[in-house]
Amino acid sequence: MNAVLAAIRSHAAQQPAQLALIGEDIEVSYGALQQQLTDLMLLPALKQAKVVGLALDNCPAWAIFDLALLAATTPVVPLPLFFSKTQMIHAMQDAAVDLVITDQSALYLELFAAAGMPVLAEQVIAVCGREFSLFSLQVLKASALPPATLKVTYTSGTTGTPKGVCLSAAAINAVAQSLLLATAASSQERHLSLLPLSTLLENIAGLYVPLLAGASCILPSMRTTGLLGASGLDANKMLATLQHYQATSTIFTPEILLGLVTVLEHSKPIEQSILIAQSQLIAQSQLAAQSALRLPNLRFVAVGGASVSPTILARAAQLGLPVFEGYGLSECASVVAVNTSHDHKIGSVGKPLPHVQLKFAADGEVIVVGQSLLGYAGMIAAAAIEEWATGDIGYLDADGFLHITGRKKNIFITSYGRNVAPEWVERELTAHSAIAQAAVFGEAQPFNVAVIVSRGAATVDRLAQAIVSTNAQLPDYARVSRWLIASEPFSPQNGLATSNGRLKRNEIYQRYQTQIQAFYKETSDVVL
Repeated sequence: MNAVLAAIRSHAAQQPAQLALIGEDIEVSYGALQQQLTDLMLLPALKQAKVVGLALDNCPAWAIFDLALLAATTPVVPLPLFFSKTQMIHAMQDAAVDLVITDQSALYLELFAAAGMPVLAEQVIAVCGREFSLFSLQVLKASALPPATLKVTYTSGTTGTPKGVCLSAAAINAVAQSLLLATAASSQERHLSLLPLSTLLENIAGLYVPLLAGASCILPSMRTTGLLGASGLDANKMLATLQHYQATSTIFTPEILLGLVTVLEHSKPIEQSILIAQSQLIAQSQLAAQSALRLPNLRFVAVGGASVSPTILARAAQLGLPVFEGYGLSECASVVAVNTSHDHKIGSVGKPLPHVQLKFAADGEVIVVGQSLLGYAGMIAAAAIEEWATGDIGYLDADGFLHITGRKKNIFITSYGRNVAPEWVERELTAHSAIAQAAVFGEAQPFNVAVIVSRGAATVDRLAQAIVSTNAQLPDYARVSRWLIASEPFSPQNGLATSNGRLKRNEIYQRYQTQIQAFYKETSDVVL
């Protein structure tokens, strides 16, 4: 049996009243969860489906549908709500989804009609006090999934066309079990999902790991947590959500971490009496030193999805936030390495988890040996994939910590022969509160140019100060000598970022090529 399902069955027998899932208006105990899984597995639509797409906002029902389908060994395709309509249609057709479960029936009826996907039947069922539509679809073009596929997670890709990463139960179990040990999760955990469950990291680390531990998974909607689409964030609302649910663990992206750190740095200290009332986890002797801490219950915060500036991690540490950077990728079933409370080093992404081993190519590319994808939807591997070349450049230090220095395909070489990983420079730029996004260029040029997206109403003078401050922390070859302000943020909507926030560098360069080249021409004219 799947390890997570076996754990749920055990917890249901030993602690049936313990809360497993907590929503905005409903709570589900382990005993009730086990019964709901049993009931759902008998539903004809789920029993007959070959591939199921989940298109829901975060809520306890998302978890229940997902777990019931895992129990039935039916491949599940989480459909991110931040995908564009084109990406959503591609994912459904690519994986040959024949049943879609959604809480947005009108939207999906429109999608099906636009894509020419015939609806054979619609059934409305109630789960956790809410109604959901189950659309049975006629599959016009079959797309083979590798044998043993249990989860198909779609990456946004640099082209905007998602790739379906096919994962087995063995790969998912291995990562979840490793994370259970690394995070030391217990049944007292209250994990708050701030990221969509449709993202693999939250699905495994935010749902499966707490359930393995017999803990509680808190699953409010995205509008409640303050995460808006793929790139919007209301940090004050997110802070309020963390406080309201007294979360002990959660997962941040770097942007969420920066937003919360900034809010906390500008908030007023809380009186000791309030802290005592909020948490029994902090001894009175510690309260004086943590009087400014607004989140006293937090025990473990994982941060991943992109590189994190050591400066931001240091600021988080000063606030008493237990933040630990990790690293992973969908093709390796999410997390590969993570810092922990007992073994961490700022600047690294932690030590490799026990289920994987690392190798390094001659150019420093990280190669993961262990659990990896079965193949992509529609592109079945000819043989088992034993190892995965990540495309990331990195190294293990003398203490066994993994350091990621940049993406292999993004590294550029200046006209002075220096290698620059733009992610490194961009990470330091966006650590400043005035800069929301940055794209750095300098291939075969004597200096680097940055295209800057300001944060809020940051003035030109404040941006200039941010550039000077950042340059002071960088070696001369990595510094930004010229910069310009972008006309709009880099987003999936304008084609300048992927749906998970990664920059589309070629597209950004093409958009601002004239201005960038003008900086270099200006310099060469002066020299002549």
